[in-house]
Amino acid sequence: MYYIGIDVGTSSVKALLVNAEGVVIKTTNPEYSFQTPKSLWAEANPLDWWKATQTAIKELLLTVASNEIAGIGLTGQMHGMVALNKAGNVLRPCIMWNDQRSHMECDEISKKVGYENILKITGNPVLPGFTAPKILWTQKNEPDLFKLIDKVLLPKDFIRYKLTGEFFSDVSDASGTSLLDVGKRTWSSEIFEALGWPISWMPEVTESTEPTSTISVEAAALTGLHSGTPVVAGGGDCAAQAVGSGIVEEGKVSVTLGTSGVVFAQSDQYRVEPNGNLHAFCHAVPGKWHLMGVMLSAAGSFQWYKNQFGLEEQKIENEGGANAYELLTTKASQVKAGSEGLFFLPYLSGERTPYPDPYARGCFIGMSLRHQKKHHTRAVLEGVSYGLNDSLSLMRKLGVDPSEIVLSGGGSRSALWKQMLADVFATPCAMVNALEGAAYGAAILAAVGVGGFGSVEEACNSFIQKTETIHPGSDQEIYSQYYPIYKSLYPSLKNQFAQIADAISINS
Repeated sequence: MYYIGIDVGTSSVKALLVNAEGVVIKTTNPEYSFQTPKSLWAEANPLDWWKATQTAIKELLLTVASNEIAGIGLTGQMHGMVALNKAGNVLRPCIMWNDQRSHMECDEISKKVGYENILKITGNPVLPGFTAPKILWTQKNEPDLFKLIDKVLLPKDFIRYKLTGEFFSDVSDASGTSLLDVGKRTWSSEIFEALGWPISWMPEVTESTEPTSTISVEAAALTGLHSGTPVVAGGGDCAAQAVGSGIVEEGKVSVTLGTSGVVFAQSDQYRVEPNGNLHAFCHAVPGKWHLMGVMLSAAGSFQWYKNQFGLEEQKIENEGGANAYELLTTKASQVKAGSEGLFFLPYLSGERTPYPDPYARGCFIGMSLRHQKKHHTRAVLEGVSYGLNDSLSLMRKLGVDPSEIVLSGGGSRSALWKQMLADVFATPCAMVNALEGAAYGAAILAAVGVGGFGSVEEACNSFIQKTETIHPGSDQEIYSQYYPIYKSLYPSLKNQFAQIADAISINS
């Protein structure tokens, strides 16, 4: 018996095959691209995801027979708007999670529903990354297309539709739309009435372990899967990532260093940060919630830095030498904590937590003649670490005080960065044997959904074990001095960021 987990990511579909003991048998990762046709825009063709998903499934089925697959779990990038017409055809490119065009629409929705009311119902302020303002932007800017909308799907749920012909979502992914009553775990009729949209646009929403539908005959022919194979609801990538890291009990916290950075804490009750500075979403664990802080450019900041300033290191890697990231971090490890007063603000795509500001921008601050490339490299890693600590600090104010933090994501492969996070957080950090992230969490949800385990907690306890603990070191004290300085920089520059955005708009 095997399970498949499929993660519809920003730049690739990651699919993996897991056996009944939780061992990953095979992984595949077909890539695609997304487009940025204008400043602050990010769009993708959903059919590219579907093509990559077909490829991924076919590759997995080279290892096992299709009738050995007991269930499939789905996860993926959150918040994207995939609009379909009555024939089930895609009306326009998906407006993605990292698209920031709909800032004005956020204000309009907040006024129509009421700011305090939207926070009470959805657990979050309305943000440009979320789905509802993207729908309103389409209504205002593409009215002819808007009239043709019959369904609005999230990215993973579009893949579900292509696999099964059915329209379903789950409560964790739906929590990021600004359209779900997160406390009641159902679509909010109040919000739809206020906005004048039909609630019938939305797919049926279920708990993440529900077997929502089965592989259709048509999809079976395209993928090689056995028709009738159960497809479990799954979850948004952040919740699935947390399941895949074992963050399924009250007080457990994880930090994911992917393209974006996520600080995630399980909660047995629905609680909202008073100022809306943390996300309050339904968890992929039935009947549970979570608090979450999101940085839009975490490991993505380091990737940008490597691509722009690590050409020498990339050349060495391309010629068969060491990994470019390792070369950069080896030099950065020679620099004392604090980078001799050099700071990096990691707001390359705007920001979400704790500053919901699409106009925030990245910058180096504090440069002097002393600073070399290795200082800048370390400053990038430190800036991301400080930004993640912003979210953790907010959680601590709400009573979440973890004794240990589980690390995952590509950035957690760096020994320097892991130690830096333990020092900045002033908390031990741990690694677990499950390193496949959200796709692994989706496979766990599939295992629970088809009866392989009685609960998500039971499955995680069976599959996931700790492999490493990183304790805070002597740099903890240095970072406790530098972090308040970092924290003061964004408020000092907020107005200038807005002025820069205005200048770009006027001259574009």
